[in-house]
Amino acid sequence: MPTYEYECLNCKYRFEEFQNMTDEPLKVCPRCGGKLRRLIGAGAGIIFKGKGFYHTDYKRQGCGDAGKKKEEESKGKSESKDEK
Repeated sequence: MPTYEYECLNCKYRFEEFQNMTDEPLKVCPRCGGKLRRLIGAGAGIIFKGKGFYHTDYKRQGCGDAGKKKEEESKGKSESKDEK
């Protein structure tokens, strides 16, 4: 069930409400009885559970070697500049 965020146009009270997707949006503020507006939220992030969702599971062999080579090359260039 998604969580919807509402804001009262009259008193600016903000709150969250758990509702089914098929439920009608709330219209009346629980504090002052004013008109509500449903806010657009960012939603929840996806949670991967179970076996096979680790970032190292599908990594190609030798991927880490390319990054190390670039680091070594950049260190060599900076050292040669310092010697001048």
